[in-house]
Amino acid sequence: MNKENLPEPPKHLSTQEFRDHGHALIDWIADYWERVEELPVTSQIAPGTIRDQLPAKAPEFGEPFQNLIEDLDSIVMPGITHWQHPSWFAFFPANASPPSVLAELVSAGLGVQGMLWSTSPAATEIESHVLDWLVDLLALPSSWKTTEQGGGVLQMSASDSTLTALVVARHQAAQQGIDPSSMVAYASTQTHSSIQKGANVAGYGHIRLIEVNEEQGMRSDALSVAIDQDRADGLNPVFVAATVGTTGTTGVDPIRAVGEICQEQDLWLHIDAAYAGNAMICPEFRFHQDGLELADSYTFNPHKWLMVNFDCSVFYVADRAPLIDCLSILPPYLKNEASESGAVIDYRDWHVPLGRRFRALKLWWVIRSYGADGLRSMIRYHVALTQELASRLDTDPRFEIVAPHPFALVCFRCTESDEATSRLINAVSDTGNVAWTGSELDGRPMIRVSIGQRATEQRHVEGLWDLIDELA
Repeated sequence: MNKENLPEPPKHLSTQEFRDHGHALIDWIADYWERVEELPVTSQIAPGTIRDQLPAKAPEFGEPFQNLIEDLDSIVMPGITHWQHPSWFAFFPANASPPSVLAELVSAGLGVQGMLWSTSPAATEIESHVLDWLVDLLALPSSWKTTEQGGGVLQMSASDSTLTALVVARHQAAQQGIDPSSMVAYASTQTHSSIQKGANVAGYGHIRLIEVNEEQGMRSDALSVAIDQDRADGLNPVFVAATVGTTGTTGVDPIRAVGEICQEQDLWLHIDAAYAGNAMICPEFRFHQDGLELADSYTFNPHKWLMVNFDCSVFYVADRAPLIDCLSILPPYLKNEASESGAVIDYRDWHVPLGRRFRALKLWWVIRSYGADGLRSMIRYHVALTQELASRLDTDPRFEIVAPHPFALVCFRCTESDEATSRLINAVSDTGNVAWTGSELDGRPMIRVSIGQRATEQRHVEGLWDLIDELA
C-alpha cells in the first residue's frame, strides 16, 4: 500500500480532552438539575427561533468543543421544555435519575451493538437476568421468565412492543390461512393511539374500539358482542389489547374477564401497562391486573415512572416460540457457533430492528442504586400526593373529578362550564410555572394532572393548587 496516497486520518479529541470536557458536562447537568426549578417549565420561544440561530450550511472544519458546550445555554436551553422540572404535571413523567444517566454514558462509551449474544454477551445476559428480576418484583407470572418458556426484551417504547405483539399475532393467524384483510383487532375507546397505528402498520383489515363503562374500563360484554358480530360477518377476530392505566384517565380494563373471552375465542391478548405497570412494584396495586396469566404479551415503560431515562420499554411474552418464529431471519453473516448451539438468546429475533443498544445497563443500575424499597417509596409518595390533590378537588364545588384516580393521575373539570375549564387550562399554562395537559373525555374538555416527576415534592403540588384556586 502506498502511504503517500492515503488521506490524513481524522483528528479526535484526546483522552485528556475528553476527560476534561466530560467533567465539564457532568457539572453542567448537575447544575441544570439544581436550577431547573427556577426555569419556566415550558419553552417560551416562537417556531423557527432555534433554526434561525444555526448556520445555513454545516461547518467545513471542526471548532473547539468548548463552543459546543456554550451553545447548550445560548441555543439549546431556550428551546427546552423541562420534563425534569418538579412542577411537571403534563402527559406522564419521563424521569432521568443520576444512576440512569451515568449508565447511559457508559453504554455510549462502550458503543456495543448487542444484536447477538456473541456480539456482546454482557448486554444480553444482564438484560435477560434483570427482566427476570422484574417478573418477581412486579409479581408477574413466573412462566414469563427467560429461564422458563416466556421471556422479556427491552424495546424503545410501548408502541414498539404493541406493534411487535400485533405482528406476531398476525403471523400466527396467517399460518392458519387467514387473510390479513379479514383480521380484526380490538381495544377500548380509551386505548392509546399506538394500538390503532400498530394495527394499521401490521396490516390488519379492521380495528374495533369497544365502549367503556363508567370506570373507563373496557366493557367485556360489548367485546363479546363485537367478536360474535364480526364472525357472523365473515371476519376473523385475532387480537385484543387490554389496558392497565389508559393514557387519558388511567382507566383499567377487566383483565380476567377479557382474558377469559380471549381464551374461549382463541385470540391473542396483549396488555398495555405502559404507565401503571410501574406501580405493580407495590403489592397494593396488583389487584388491578388480576388475570395476567391469561395474557400472551405485556408491556410497561420503566422510562415513565421507574427512574430510568428514555428509552426503556419492557416487553414480555408468555411463550417466546411464536415471537422467534415470526421474527427470526438468519442471513449467513449472522451465523455463529453460540447461536447455533441453542444455549443463548439472540435478541435480534425478539423485535423488528436488528441493531440494539445496551439499554439494560441503566435499568440494572437504577434497580441496584435505589433498591426495590426505594422505588416503592417513590411510587407511593407520588400516589399520596395525587390523592391529596384529588381530595381537595372533590370537596371544592368549583370542580368535579371525571374519572377514577387509582394511581398518580387525576382528571377534573370546572363545574361552571366547559368554557371555564378551557379558560383554566390556558390560564395556568400561561403562567409558565407549571405544565399540565388539557384533554377531552366524552367530547368535553378536562384537565389531566400527572404527579410523578422525580424531584416533585408536596410544596410543588401545593403551588399548583394555589394557581388552580386563584385562576379558576
